[in-house]
Amino acid sequence: MAKRPYRIALNGYGRIGRCVLRAVHERGAPADLHIVALNDVADLASIAYLTQFDSTHGRFPAEVSARAGRLCIADQAIEVFCAAEPEALDWAALDLDLLIECSGRYTTRLEAQRFLHAGVPRVLFSQPMASEADVDATVVYGVNQQQLSGNERLVSNASCTTNCSVPLLRLLDEALGVEYVSITTIHSAMNDQPVIDAYHDSDLRRTRSAFQSVIPVSTGLARGIERVLPELAGRIQAKAVRVPTVNVSALDITLQVARDTSAAEVNQLLQQAAQGAYRGLLAYTELPHASCDFNHDPHSAIVDGSQTRVAGTRLVNVLAWFDNEWGFAQRLLDSAGHWLAQVSSSHS
Repeated sequence: MAKRPYRIALNGYGRIGRCVLRAVHERGAPADLHIVALNDVADLASIAYLTQFDSTHGRFPAEVSARAGRLCIADQAIEVFCAAEPEALDWAALDLDLLIECSGRYTTRLEAQRFLHAGVPRVLFSQPMASEADVDATVVYGVNQQQLSGNERLVSNASCTTNCSVPLLRLLDEALGVEYVSITTIHSAMNDQPVIDAYHDSDLRRTRSAFQSVIPVSTGLARGIERVLPELAGRIQAKAVRVPTVNVSALDITLQVARDTSAAEVNQLLQQAAQGAYRGLLAYTELPHASCDFNHDPHSAIVDGSQTRVAGTRLVNVLAWFDNEWGFAQRLLDSAGHWLAQVSSSHS
């Protein structure tokens, strides 16, 4: 008997939620992941419109309509709910295998467990949690997803910046020995910034117009990396700035390494990994690219080898691009598929 497709719901249907749904249809795999429901506080007409037309990723590659309280994509009907809190929806009635939480609202175990109490069997979060103890595991696909046993109920997919940086840091640490790391995230504007100056509840810098300034913001990247690569704990510093673009970001990574190296050796290591162990997650280029060239790129990181530098013999600098929406949505689906396969194996 053929196994039924996994039933997945999305909670929160903003930039990441819409990319996840689009990725299911656009990449066509894994075919056993079916999105059967989504929950967002927006009205159905707006949900259908923003699914069909996307300023960053273009028109949806299938017919989209809203009918009888459902979002219809080609011949698939997705149930749409408008519950503001987890308890307001009968999740158990949806017979889900997994909820992908894309709102970013729930960052502690106490908050996350509200979904479990409301009938969701397991939750994959599209954001880092407040602490390591707030989830059963934090996963960067391609690096540590093999740690999932299938018995977890709350898993974080880390952040787009963690997914970009961790494969590179692990690779360079194994080859050269990483002693210290300093990372600057150069990140596209996000929807917690105003288009023109307006109030922000916690950050005065984010009261300023997103499209008139380069704006320093706080980042938990160092903490996120340490959760996945604990061997680097205490040796990472990170800062971030938001820049006036709508998508595609970059990491400027500076590393002090334990042995002598050269830009040529570093690039060779990264290029070989992109063609081998990290194929599909890491890409490598030396072409004269700008950020917009990586819009809709599915990789976690694209190393620009033309920008690799080594000062002296042990101070390494690497530039890695990443589509902070599309690449991360791909990793969410990769993690979801792997986790659910482990669930099926543990229950068979």
